[in-house]
Amino acid sequence: MLTNLVMGFQQILHPGTLLALLVGSIAGYFIGAMPGLTPTIGIALLIPFTYGMSPVPSIVMLVSLYMAAEYGGGITAILVNTPGTPAAAATALDGYPLAKQGKATKALGMSIMASGIGTFISTILMILFALPLASVALKFGAPEYFALSIFGLSVVAGLSSDNIIKGLLVVAFGLLLTTIGIDPIAGTFRYTFTCNLMEGIPFTQAMIGLFAISEVFNMIANKDSTYNEIEKLEGKLPTFGEVSRSLFTIVRGSVIGFIIGMLPAAGANVACWVSYNEAKRTSKNKENFGKGELEGIAAAESANNSAVCGAMVPLLTLGIPGSSSTAVLIGALMLHGMQPGPLLFDQNPEIPFSIFASLLIAVPLMLAIGLCGTRIFSLVTLIPTNILAAMVLGTCILGAYALSNSMFGIWIAIIFGVIGFFLRMFKFPIAPMVLALVLGNMAESNYRVAMLMGEGNPMVFLTRPLSVAILILTLILFCAPIIQSKILSKRRG
Repeated sequence: MLTNLVMGFQQILHPGTLLALLVGSIAGYFIGAMPGLTPTIGIALLIPFTYGMSPVPSIVMLVSLYMAAEYGGGITAILVNTPGTPAAAATALDGYPLAKQGKATKALGMSIMASGIGTFISTILMILFALPLASVALKFGAPEYFALSIFGLSVVAGLSSDNIIKGLLVVAFGLLLTTIGIDPIAGTFRYTFTCNLMEGIPFTQAMIGLFAISEVFNMIANKDSTYNEIEKLEGKLPTFGEVSRSLFTIVRGSVIGFIIGMLPAAGANVACWVSYNEAKRTSKNKENFGKGELEGIAAAESANNSAVCGAMVPLLTLGIPGSSSTAVLIGALMLHGMQPGPLLFDQNPEIPFSIFASLLIAVPLMLAIGLCGTRIFSLVTLIPTNILAAMVLGTCILGAYALSNSMFGIWIAIIFGVIGFFLRMFKFPIAPMVLALVLGNMAESNYRVAMLMGEGNPMVFLTRPLSVAILILTLILFCAPIIQSKILSKRRG
């Protein structure tokens, strides 16, 4: 393996490959920061430009774009509460409050540092454990995936510890919305009064509405309050002490993101919330989460970036995409005459080991671009609120339209903007809604398949060791925040 890794670094250090790495990273930053342009869309847009390139630089360019786009999504999440990618939604919970406090540079700095460290740790894990971990992930069936989706939904207890009832109500409403579309088992139509809903509610447009458009409505409704002006920008990056205090959170988030990223249909969208919840549950400053806690940014950003490496594991070792972005990467590999899977390491070892090397080299490059750009990015917070609201709304409408090329996407974003606005008004948490929209289809389809496997007997979930282990962990994760809050309330009383 060491010889192949050295070969990978030799491939990467070629000037043409280094240029491809740089181009992919810069393109990824811009694509990730634009609401509506996901890493999947970015990779698909860039593939035509790789036709005339040799395989190594073309794949390196696409992988570097994938990685950089996950960070880029955190830029607008922090600055204007508009997650550029779905996995950056958790970053907005603490990033945007910090930006409103005039600490956008500090929030962006923590975001890029956590992303860089998460990428480095997950790349090392990928090099060391890719093949054995992929074989474990391959054993996941419908019962395990259902247990995993319930595990993800159990995070709601930590995300809404102030009012668990409101959190559960929001999750229930979100799960109800995921029943819209074609029945995943019977193939019948459910609540599809228009053909645009046959595949369900489009997630990205819904997320744009819940976070960004609802924030615009908040700005308009509170024009005479704190939204009138953002405090003077504090142009300081996180101190060494702040980074070191978040180091354990970053390492834990990296491991969580890598493991969850390997599981198809889970990925960064789930990993960021699980990591964020764990950080909040174990933090000494849990009451600051959602109000501008750097540890929350560190947890979310380390997880969603390490999930990229996790998603690459089943792609390279088994030929199975771990995410929608890696599904497009399979097409790119096949375009260049290579079949992803176990034979890739024997027939074309330069590809996987060049990817390993490129991810390691991309860490300092991504850090340099991100840290140099934080002061420039953070100037967005000095734009007057009325102008900023118009810019955010225009960007959201453009992004929602670009995803579907129709007015339907815009209407979905606006409707969810109204829903998000009223949730905020009545103090309901938005994060559980996002979780439900991410995991609802996964939970329903795998539950029904598992019940078919067990011939209607729910004990099928307790006959498989992996699903039992996940369900036990789910119970612990759900109950721990509730027990902690009761203990704290008794001590205060």
